[in-house]
Amino acid sequence: MLKLAVIGAQTLLGRELVGALEARDASVLPLSIGALTVEEEVGDLVVFAPSRLLLEGLDAVILADTPDPDLLEGFPGRILDLRSEPEARIDPMPLVGPWPQGAKSLRGRPALEQVLALLPSLVEGLGEVGGTHLRSVAWMGDRGLDGLVEQTLAVLNGEDPDLAKLGYRQAFEVVPVAPVAGKGRLMEIRVPSFHGDLLILQVRAAEGKALAKKAAPAGVAWVAAPPSSRDVAVSADLLAHLDLASDGKAAVLTLGFDPVLWGTLRPTMRVLGLMD
Repeated sequence: MLKLAVIGAQTLLGRELVGALEARDASVLPLSIGALTVEEEVGDLVVFAPSRLLLEGLDAVILADTPDPDLLEGFPGRILDLRSEPEARIDPMPLVGPWPQGAKSLRGRPALEQVLALLPSLVEGLGEVGGTHLRSVAWMGDRGLDGLVEQTLAVLNGEDPDLAKLGYRQAFEVVPVAPVAGKGRLMEIRVPSFHGDLLILQVRAAEGKALAKKAAPAGVAWVAAPPSSRDVAVSADLLAHLDLASDGKAAVLTLGFDPVLWGTLRPTMRVLGLMD
């Protein structure tokens, strides 16, 4: 049985990780990064204060939050960094397959990067791709969820919302973000929803080819209608819908995914060898 610890188990991501891992063939030690709040102490999850002694004999540690820098010094097992801002100098987890041999530390990949890498395995004859990413606040974890709640309450009370947690005004607003260099023809729009990202792509067939759906790979489900953010927020699968033009040369491909359930939990189970 795999023995591991989740550091930051009191966070949104940490709670989801502990629940998912405990349902598999794993022994999970939930650790905080310091003293807990009253609300966290009376919650359903029993979380322990971190110490080097508790890490002895573990196979792996998962970072859902940032611990004391000395805590992991000399830890002999594997370290998976799933924080929203992971350690950039370590390699990201592979897009397919288990943990690479010889790698001591890995970091998580952005969910969007994983989705875009899937496109050739979803649609045959794929050529030019462009579109819009409707991004929920879930990618920020507790900071995003708490920030949106606080901003929403402030606006409802007729006050100017505090922007400290999100870094921008989001409550009741749709916020376009200029495309990032290297992301191609993909526009990010931040939307006031907690969970569930939508990627709406305009795709064209490659020269001399026609577009067609391929069999859904593991973790993907073709659906009869474009998914809503609500559909996605309660699904561990990526939900996909393809609306083909009559000549098969163009289509609208709608992909829905949850950054935590699909973008983080599923690849974590895969690299740790805990997938069915």
